[in-house]
Amino acid sequence: MKTLYIECKMGAAGDMLTAALLEVLSEPDAFIDKMNGLNIPRVKISCAPAVKCGITGTSVTVTVDEIEEGSIDVALGHKSLHGQCDHDFDHTFEGLSQYKMHEHDGESAVAIKDAVAHGLLDHDHDYDDDPAHPHYHRNLAEISSIIGSLAISDKVKSDALAVYGLIAGAEAAVHGMPIDQIHFHEVGTIDAVADIVGVCLLIEELGAEKIIVSPVHVGSGQVQCAHGVLPVPAPATAYILRDVPCYGGSIEGELCTPTGAALLKHFADEFGAMPIMTTERIGYGMGKKDFPSANCVRVFMGES
Repeated sequence: MKTLYIECKMGAAGDMLTAALLEVLSEPDAFIDKMNGLNIPRVKISCAPAVKCGITGTSVTVTVDEIEEGSIDVALGHKSLHGQCDHDFDHTFEGLSQYKMHEHDGESAVAIKDAVAHGLLDHDHDYDDDPAHPHYHRNLAEISSIIGSLAISDKVKSDALAVYGLIAGAEAAVHGMPIDQIHFHEVGTIDAVADIVGVCLLIEELGAEKIIVSPVHVGSGQVQCAHGVLPVPAPATAYILRDVPCYGGSIEGELCTPTGAALLKHFADEFGAMPIMTTERIGYGMGKKDFPSANCVRVFMGES
């Protein structure tokens, strides 16, 4: 059986999963060209070799208007640190309350589509208060529209909507808000769309019959977000990883993001140790941060 094993000893993020899967693809450069050819609004995707703890892999960068999202870890006891969290939501809320996100992946996509179909999501933009950063916010209707307009298969669209639904459902639950009241920060949202669509496309192209994911290392400590300092794993990540084997460990920092957690949960057929398999290709997807351990997602493609 054609099997993909995803090793998350240093957690997972959308760009790391994209990079790791890209390395086991036969023509990675052609895939990057394909992603850029999708014309996701104002997005540019690139990849380059990267080295972590002496191991060479690939790093993928997604920029929106030449801005790259990132996160800043906070030492325990540190009271203030300016930075932007690698989460997709700005937590500005308004609107109706009839539609709540279902927990199941398939129902998540349905909930988004239902809200759009019934006109419960408007198309008004909420602008940031800071005139120096004029990024507006997008609602779920706009995100659904962007994904639906892309030249990708219906299966990839369905997967991408379901993954986005998991993230949105987690944020709605954590903040006690109906999903249709959530607006998404422009840069983080489109960055996440590119990561999510990229991974969904790669999974389709690789054609694995079974996907197994290791227990997920989430990290420890705190992470700085726009609205304050959050514990690691961040509340949305913790919510998504319910029923998923995960652990903290001694490394301080956010290792698993909501996007990474949602992608793993959606695609994993099971979580556990690497099965007996004959490996044909191995990919290393490097993260942006440096830790004492190699900060990467590692994937194994082969027969089990």
